[in-house]
Amino acid sequence: MADAASSDKAFVDFDGVWLAYNDELLAKNVFAVEDINLKVRQGEFIAIVGPSGCGKSTFMKLTTGLKMPSMGKITIDGQPVTGPLKISGMAFQAPSLLPWRTTLDNVLLPLEIVEPYRSQFKDRRKEYEERAKKLLASVGLGGMEKKFPWELSGGMQQRASICRALIHEPKMLLLDEPFGALDAFTREELWCTLRDLWEAQKFNVILVTHDLRESVFLADTVYCMSKSPGRFVVQREIPIPRTRDLEVTYTPEFTDIVHELRGHIGAMRKAGATINQ
Repeated sequence: MADAASSDKAFVDFDGVWLAYNDELLAKNVFAVEDINLKVRQGEFIAIVGPSGCGKSTFMKLTTGLKMPSMGKITIDGQPVTGPLKISGMAFQAPSLLPWRTTLDNVLLPLEIVEPYRSQFKDRRKEYEERAKKLLASVGLGGMEKKFPWELSGGMQQRASICRALIHEPKMLLLDEPFGALDAFTREELWCTLRDLWEAQKFNVILVTHDLRESVFLADTVYCMSKSPGRFVVQREIPIPRTRDLEVTYTPEFTDIVHELRGHIGAMRKAGATINQ
């Protein structure tokens, strides 16, 4: 377990959380996720895996306050979640950079929107630009500040997207399949980029992915979700010491954990197919 995850304090706390997407479904007891109980320590990096449609993205919406639970309660950083959180950053599979803005201006965008930065942006723009440039340099995009998104490769765009998610120095980073559209080599490069950012800044990370190797390489703990209605059925601590280099992905310990997780997901799929027959 990483030092960053050594505290016993629960930064993310789900207590008996259920979600139905509307009142009609709630009346029929049709839930997207059910009975979610989860405690994530301060600074911990967790990954969530599972079959398509199991509720991974729904869990992310609950964590960020974009959806309120039908039952149960969610606490983040000691505060009950009652609406969208300002202490989180998000990045998705599609970088979604604005094509008319430079890389630097795309990274600065949250500071133009989110308070208290918004009201200070004009006066502190130079300071914020320096922060953005430093962040871009840390992910290998130094000198790319004036480039437009269409001038960047897919991997560069995703790096810029992660910088945008981190520019306001959030306490928690949520990643929904951020590397899924990239080639294998670029994907592994970005694993290392994310690893280095996390180890340097110690923010919480919740990563949703279909890539089991990715989850084992990056996370302290991997959770497997069952097919809809989603619930956590496996919690797997990853004991591989940090800092992890890509060479560790070829070791027996690493591949054994990946195969173990694959077996859990395969069993869930088989059970779902049997129920649907």
